[in-house]
Amino acid sequence: MREDRAIPTRRLRARRANPAGILPSPPLQSEASQGRDPTAQDAPDRRRRLQLATFDLARRWPDLSARYPLWPWQTFALVWGGGVAVGGWIVAPGPTIATVTALLTMTFIGVVLVRMVALFEIARPRPSASRHTRLPDALLPTYSVLVPMYDEAEVLPRLITGLLALDYPVAKLDLILVLEDADTTTRDALAALVLPPHMRAIVVPNGQPRTKPKATNYALPFATGDFVVVFDAEDRPEPDQLRRAAAAFAGANASLACVQARLNIYNPHDSWFARQFTVEYCAQFDAVLPALARLDLPVPLGGTSNHFPRVLLQRIGAWDPFNVTEDADLGVRLARLGLRTEVLDSTTWEEAPVTFGQWLPQRTRWLKGWFQTYLVHTRRPWLLLRQLGLWRGIGFHLFLGGLLMSALVHPLFYLLLLWNFAVGDGFAVPELFGGPMLWLISGGTLVLGYLSGITLGIVAAGRRGHGLVGAALQMPLCWLLISFAAYRALWQLWRRPFLWEKTAHGRGSTS
Repeated sequence: MREDRAIPTRRLRARRANPAGILPSPPLQSEASQGRDPTAQDAPDRRRRLQLATFDLARRWPDLSARYPLWPWQTFALVWGGGVAVGGWIVAPGPTIATVTALLTMTFIGVVLVRMVALFEIARPRPSASRHTRLPDALLPTYSVLVPMYDEAEVLPRLITGLLALDYPVAKLDLILVLEDADTTTRDALAALVLPPHMRAIVVPNGQPRTKPKATNYALPFATGDFVVVFDAEDRPEPDQLRRAAAAFAGANASLACVQARLNIYNPHDSWFARQFTVEYCAQFDAVLPALARLDLPVPLGGTSNHFPRVLLQRIGAWDPFNVTEDADLGVRLARLGLRTEVLDSTTWEEAPVTFGQWLPQRTRWLKGWFQTYLVHTRRPWLLLRQLGLWRGIGFHLFLGGLLMSALVHPLFYLLLLWNFAVGDGFAVPELFGGPMLWLISGGTLVLGYLSGITLGIVAAGRRGHGLVGAALQMPLCWLLISFAAYRALWQLWRRPFLWEKTAHGRGSTS
């Protein structure tokens, strides 16, 4: 983002909806609302749309695009920092270990504090269904639902059934299935079905990168709704979710840019991985994200069930096609624009990976996307701090940076233990470098990290009625696997940064 397009934070406090130079004027409209038939496309028109869907954000605001993963200064800093750490380990291992440990401890404290706040958040009583505002049909806005799909022929009938179960006036509902031109299997399966009048399919032309955000960008100009939500193919949203989101926007000021529904799992007992996934989702979406929103910190959105005003979404460049966790990136971008995200008290049920072969590619993609998000938004650290403010800027680094660092460093702790047992004095650090107090603080932070994570998982899963106490106690084993996925993500970030490893759905016995 160029300095002349910097966001005047103070002016946005009153009405955080028009950052200077970021949101073009006049307001954008869908092509259908302008009287044009958006489905009438010839080959040049499809190529033009594909170019816009793929490169629009990178051309308008290259600072905010993951098209180029690392900027030169970031590459230099990583190489220099790694060289200093390795050199320090060789020349003076004690002081080096103490210094690195102290820096990492400061980062992990942020994750622990967020978990502590999340425990208080989940202890708060949630409103009963009868207390939710229900707007009359006449006051409901029009709504577009985008469902990007690839290799989803198995779940297609169930998906359509779930979409038709949405409790929303059909006359105000625009259901769009987004398919890839190369996915002939799903296209053939869809061709055998009869779609209702308010449901249609849009086919994305072949092109790289083949990612979900590129597909949703391509489909967005076809949307006719005042609001847009994206669901995954296996999702089962609660029928009144759109009504609740519309009510949330109606009762908020212009700074509310996104409403994130809570995600949970409908096949928690299919396998060990499904149980771990369920505990994690309960903690993340019922506690951690609401805590971040309450603390007014950037909210890295989940990959589905995010509701946006359509015009605003188009103005800010929509999703980054080169970021494989596009919604997490978009959540941070909204925060930089001075806009808010709220967590909606409505659940979308998803399918958890059942096998390691399903789990690993998905977790690798998530971690790779979080690395991309962190690298993109730290390209200009002082600009980021000015836009977010001190409180939210520190929170961004401590939470997202802390999660990534903890994934990378967690197995190193066990290597240090092995080093200590092998050498005998691996932790005998001179008093000058902290001595026993340093290791007491670091060890206490580690223990609190384990206890807070496990406790949060037990409480969150228990509140959902899942139980899964045993699974929560086994979370440290899953964290080691997450660390493996984190290093795999770094390798992919270097070799294949835009690879989208597709998660196969419909594999669970209760799916």
